[in-house]
Amino acid sequence: MTTRWGVAGTGWMAEVFVADFAHVPDAEVVTIGSRSADRAREFAAKNGVADGCTYDELVAADVDVVYIATPHPQHHGLALAAIEAGKPLLVEKSFTGSLADTREVVDLARRRGVFCMEAMWTRFQPAVVAATALIEDGAIGDVIAVQADLGAFRDYDPEHRLFAPELGGGSILDLGVYPISLAQYFLGTPEAVAATGTRYPNGVDASAVIAMQYADGRGASVACALTTETPGRAVVWGTGGSIEIGPRFHHPTELVIRRNGGGLETLDFPVRGRGYSHEIDEVNRCLAAGILESPTMPLADTVDVQWVMEEALAQVSRSALNR
Repeated sequence: MTTRWGVAGTGWMAEVFVADFAHVPDAEVVTIGSRSADRAREFAAKNGVADGCTYDELVAADVDVVYIATPHPQHHGLALAAIEAGKPLLVEKSFTGSLADTREVVDLARRRGVFCMEAMWTRFQPAVVAATALIEDGAIGDVIAVQADLGAFRDYDPEHRLFAPELGGGSILDLGVYPISLAQYFLGTPEAVAATGTRYPNGVDASAVIAMQYADGRGASVACALTTETPGRAVVWGTGGSIEIGPRFHHPTELVIRRNGGGLETLDFPVRGRGYSHEIDEVNRCLAAGILESPTMPLADTVDVQWVMEEALAQVSRSALNR
């Protein structure tokens, strides 16, 4: 059975996501939604999709899943409308622009019994799946720490989505979500968050260094920036060694395993397409099994990651130096 998808959004994220359906034989995009039906139809024609429509028409359309690829603050209203219409959802990260909005979407999805998942593609990359299996098998002992960075230089433009406050701009919501989610995946939800960073002239966070602290002594140090190109490397520390993911860790193809008292081992893990195909597979699997939340990317994790980001944003706002 082929799963029929509708996509909300006509930006770059929607374009690269739609392209990966060529690598998923049991799924297809049948319509694109936008504020403008003309823009949606233009995007659809350019990307080999049959139809385009408005957002209201999209949530009422004959589709099995809706994928939301608009800027973060727009996710909230679109997600609520889709859930009220009974449409299963895949929502691009960051899930929404605030913790309150995330909780509202999650609570409604659970009350209505509608499948909903954050599109954290990193958790479904073959290299990360393999790292998870190695850790569960005790390859590096007990996990005690995670280090991860993700920085990408962008010229400051207050009109661009990446820097506009009303569009959820800033390094934490756009890039920080990746290392925070990775740390939360391997360590769980922290007891406390400590963050510092810099800001652009309009107040949006430009960079951040975030410590995720746990009562038992474990911890994570993660960093993100729109000011600087960084390696994009993640390392999971254990009592018996470490596993390096990537770079760049958010869509990796390589693991480096270092065992205490031994050498290192490098393993390669190719992806299909750009790698979005793997999260599409997960949604299809959950829907076929009648599962309302992905066990790999449960909604509780989404809420907790959003909490970490909100804590970090508040602290950076109070302490940051203007760049």
